[in-house]
Amino acid sequence: MQTIPSKQEMTKGAMINGIINMVINGVIAWFGVRHAESILLTDNQISSTEHTVFAGAVVTAISLAFILSSIAYFTWKIPGKPSYFPKVLLTCLRHTIFTFGLVVALAILIQRYAGSVPVSPFMAALITGIIAGVTAGMVTYLTQAELIRYQAEGK
Repeated sequence: MQTIPSKQEMTKGAMINGIINMVINGVIAWFGVRHAESILLTDNQISSTEHTVFAGAVVTAISLAFILSSIAYFTWKIPGKPSYFPKVLLTCLRHTIFTFGLVVALAILIQRYAGSVPVSPFMAALITGIIAGVTAGMVTYLTQAELIRYQAEGK
């Protein structure tokens, strides 16, 4: 069994996870948009027929939030870790909903104040990678902090 890591160790691990996911998801996004002349950050309609950077980033972020929260639980070995169902599953869902709201709110603010801004394929991939990296680091840290809290409560 591992000992419980310090906040500094958790932060370092979350940042490494974020950087790795930023690179991986940025490259994946690049291959999806590399042949386009330009891509809109957001579109003016709720039900857009056009692919936008944030439409892809939302799906990436919410998928990562759930998957990486679950992975953090299953790979972390601490004494007194609670069972996955239902407590940790609900934590994973909470992280997913939080991530969805955060990325959508950012997209709405950009649309409201900047409008439909076209960006190059490189910038689209970079923005998607940054969103994925922040999501990965954030949910990894939050999941581990929540597991420590559960362990301290003895639940």
